[in-house]
Amino acid sequence: MPQRPKDTDESRTKDADFDSPFPEPVVLPLEDVLDLHPFAAREIRSVVEEYLIQCQAAGFSVVRLIHGKGRGVQRDNVRALLARLPFVQEFHDAPPDAGGWGATVVTLSPDLANPEGKR
Repeated sequence: MPQRPKDTDESRTKDADFDSPFPEPVVLPLEDVLDLHPFAAREIRSVVEEYLIQCQAAGFSVVRLIHGKGRGVQRDNVRALLARLPFVQEFHDAPPDAGGWGATVVTLSPDLANPEGKR
């Protein structure tokens, strides 16, 4: 019976690199709006948290998260996370012309370690 090749760190790294369409991470510009539709549900929590950390460090005071209307599941999940983050001052539905209850406006505390908004 043929033996399966050993699964090593090196083989996993090569496989991961081969599957990636990009040789290096793609850097996107940081903006005050993040549309969550392109992300898988399992990624939303980490994406939102990292996005807000980066926004706070860059000096943004208000950002908008677009989660969609649907049944409100994603909205509830996003807001549960926002309620636990210490640097989120408040959050509420976006105005009707900016998504209404399909988007959440988030007010961030100033980054006291980075008062000039420099990274």
